[in-house]
Amino acid sequence: MTVITAITVLTTTDSEAKAGELARGAVDARLAACAQISGPVTSVYRWQDAIETSAEWQILFKTTEARYDALEAHLRAHHDYDTPEIIATPVVRGSEAYLEWVAAETS
Repeated sequence: MTVITAITVLTTTDSEAKAGELARGAVDARLAACAQISGPVTSVYRWQDAIETSAEWQILFKTTEARYDALEAHLRAHHDYDTPEIIATPVVRGSEAYLEWVAAETS
């Protein structure tokens, strides 16, 4: 069994078009094997001493631990939020064939 350190990386943005651009850019640059866009979701958060509510689109990237830094740098460079949500979560288990595909598409 091959050990692949896969992760998912989540970010949000305020339009479906922007989500598509972020997703396509990361996959095109081989920073993620796949990006799934969900939305709109309702986000409630504190920003600059006020409670805000807004519609956002979530993007879930499938990548490897080795590609995280480059993916984060890409998201920071192309995201229009001052402080974009960028959260990585380890994939604890998964289909070996799928995880091998993620590794191959991001190398």
